[in-house]
Amino acid sequence: MKAAQLYRFDESLADSELLVLEDVSEPVVENPTDVIVRIGGAGVCRTDLELIKGSWCNQMHMQLPMILGHENAGWVEEVGSSVKSVQIGDPVIVHPLGGIDATRRQSIHHWQAQQRGLYPGFNCDGGFAEYMLTEERMLVILPAHLSPMDIAPLADAGLTAYSASRKASEYLNPGNCVLVLGVGGVGHIGIQVLRAISATEIIAIDKSEAALDLARQVGAHYTFIADEKYASKVLALTRWQGVDAVIDFVGDSVTIERGLSVTRRGGHYFLVGYGGKLSISTLELVISQKSIMGVLGGTLKELRELITMVDRGLVTLTTREYSLSEVNWALKNLIEGRNSGRSVLIP
Repeated sequence: MKAAQLYRFDESLADSELLVLEDVSEPVVENPTDVIVRIGGAGVCRTDLELIKGSWCNQMHMQLPMILGHENAGWVEEVGSSVKSVQIGDPVIVHPLGGIDATRRQSIHHWQAQQRGLYPGFNCDGGFAEYMLTEERMLVILPAHLSPMDIAPLADAGLTAYSASRKASEYLNPGNCVLVLGVGGVGHIGIQVLRAISATEIIAIDKSEAALDLARQVGAHYTFIADEKYASKVLALTRWQGVDAVIDFVGDSVTIERGLSVTRRGGHYFLVGYGGKLSISTLELVISQKSIMGVLGGTLKELRELITMVDRGLVTLTTREYSLSEVNWALKNLIEGRNSGRSVLIP
């Protein structure tokens, strides 16, 4: 089968061929709970760029070469002897981390010690290929009318946006304000979730006018370009009280500093993006009584809830399709910010 493999880490992301497209052996069922999925679509995610850079190497014990791709959907091709919940031909979406519950008081490493630890695209071969090996516990069956190639990015980008927005909504009452930092491939999903499950006023910030256009289309009430003046505009809009919650899909040092500066006293900051540094004095944090929470993916239950929202038309996904042979072009366009919405590879 054709697959796009990572052979070496590239911290600069400067290589014109970050992944190598080649023929490899098809995966085989090894355990009774195994499932082989014929890939219909595989999302191209900024996390893939971090994996290529080697940022996740120690956390996930990556061994190269490896097929990337952790946002996967397709059809069940083959099942192990004990698999009961899915049948050959079922359309499915694959949870990237096997439904780890982020609220459990244990680390990913502890979970891996108890489970098989098969996380496609992170520590074993993923979905940038024609077929992928996974496990029964990682699958959610799709409604028949939802196409795997259209909804594959929901496995991670959509799930993360849903989980963060769901957590933020617990602190948002009608009339409150929430600030969404970064409204591209992940943020535009978060805005839709917020509109569906809360009555909050949504303020969207992005450096791209195209992304802000998309934010308005999917339900943002106010949009501002990400320049040095947006913090004062947000404060003025909230009568200098600040927003009740921030969902930061960017996570660089500048967005964190400015985002926290417009978070009201007692407000909540949900950090999804990463790469920057969080710097706040302990005295300021105590006086302001702000809460800061990191959000990594979501649970299997949340993925099912998100698919239900998509099925009911409450959330739609803006995508751009590439063939598997165009994987390096898709990655370069992602690096350079040329895409609006999510990128999907079609084998």
